[in-house]
Amino acid sequence: MHLLPPHLHKTLGLASIAASAAALPFAASAAPSPATHAPASARQQPNIVFILADDLGWMDLGCQGSKYYESPNIDRLASQGMRFTTAYTMPNCAPTRACLWTGKYSPRTGIYTVGMSNRGQSRDRKLDAPQNVTDLPLNIPPLPEMLRGSGYTTGLFGKWHIGNDSTHGPAARGFDSVVRYDGSSHFNFKTKPEVPHPPGEFLADFLTDQGIAFMRKACEEKKPFMLAITHFAVHKPLRAPEEDIAHFKDKPPVGGHKSPVYAAMIRRLDATVGRVVQELDKLGIADNTLIIFTSDNGGVIASDGKNGKGYATDNAPLRGAKGMHYEGGIRVPFIARWPGVIKPGTICDTPIMAIDFVPTVLDVTQHKTAPGTVLDGLSCVPLMRGQPAGEIVNRALYWHCPVYLEGKGTGDLWRSTPGGIIRQGPWKLVESFESNQVELFNLADDLSETTDLSKKHPEIAAGLLAKLRQWRDGLHAPMPVPNPEYQKASAKKQKGGK
Repeated sequence: MHLLPPHLHKTLGLASIAASAAALPFAASAAPSPATHAPASARQQPNIVFILADDLGWMDLGCQGSKYYESPNIDRLASQGMRFTTAYTMPNCAPTRACLWTGKYSPRTGIYTVGMSNRGQSRDRKLDAPQNVTDLPLNIPPLPEMLRGSGYTTGLFGKWHIGNDSTHGPAARGFDSVVRYDGSSHFNFKTKPEVPHPPGEFLADFLTDQGIAFMRKACEEKKPFMLAITHFAVHKPLRAPEEDIAHFKDKPPVGGHKSPVYAAMIRRLDATVGRVVQELDKLGIADNTLIIFTSDNGGVIASDGKNGKGYATDNAPLRGAKGMHYEGGIRVPFIARWPGVIKPGTICDTPIMAIDFVPTVLDVTQHKTAPGTVLDGLSCVPLMRGQPAGEIVNRALYWHCPVYLEGKGTGDLWRSTPGGIIRQGPWKLVESFESNQVELFNLADDLSETTDLSKKHPEIAAGLLAKLRQWRDGLHAPMPVPNPEYQKASAKKQKGGK
């Protein structure tokens, strides 16, 4: 296991974790020392609780370094478990979820973005992106289908976003219990199936209620379970309960963290995590449950049109935001607690990715996949155990992002244009398909990606680029092609036309 370099400790505010955890409302849920637990080998079928936030940035938690947002329950979770400081996703929602639930890279599913792959005006796109897949193909099994026959009962409450019809939705893809939310409101929402709820209830509270009821039922039936609470919070529109907003009304901004409404959303999301942890204690199953908390992509810095003000967060010291290929778009918080297995208060800086979730759960549940199943990810369990894990430490990670994302609210035409990314060791290379140019960064020395080293280290850039292209070719990843409309518009401009 690699520990976080000392020069980043201050940046991430690690010294504040213990102090913030001490003031938490759910003090009863503090984890005993590992010595008080039964050995992992003596346990049977651990439970899995997976909590996924939506658009929560890498710096949007107290344990990640924010001095404005308040997340005491998640901070406590970090103090009781392991905080992965280099956890990656795809740049936006749907492709991350496809990776999470299949353990496969995007070229295997064809899911690269939400909706259409050719965004914006055609005349502004130098390339035509390959067609995007919006429903997870039926020949690719998601995790709950893989777990069939394992004895586990599975539930998903919240956002799925990789298939909305009756054939591709989560209920048809292996989940035993489902209450799905596919809307765009945090209040006055409707679910599938429709479940009655009090008027004015906040969606994150409702989804947590459903998850807690699922855990209680599984315990009554004496079944091990995998629970996924996949929140819509903290996705725009910015909305939160008034009492949480009032809590931040007079709090001074700290850096780019300054929105009382966004802070309120984080505070309420954090409270729901606390409720889940408290329920595990009440049910007497906390010691045999792996909890994972993470986000689906980096934080958003574009404006929220409905709110009329600048959007909430700031990912600094990371560069960029949701939709972008820089760290601010693809690096997310990732916290795991597994009493007796994960040593409390540990930090791991080994890069992990969304594709690792499926292999990790299969490892935890000791369930073997069907013959011929291809998984691109690796289990994080050795990292959680603090064991040597050479393969996961030394591997390269890859991204194929052949689509356009508009720059709505960012001041730029595009948040990202088609490109690819490779990360290995401290080195990260970003390739532009439009220009055939690359950028090379040493993230150990330059977390903010301020200095392109491709000219200084051409041999490293060339080696990583060759590896990235070889990986793409091996997966038959579709590439964008020249756009005739862009070429026509460019020729017209050169002739003085509009």
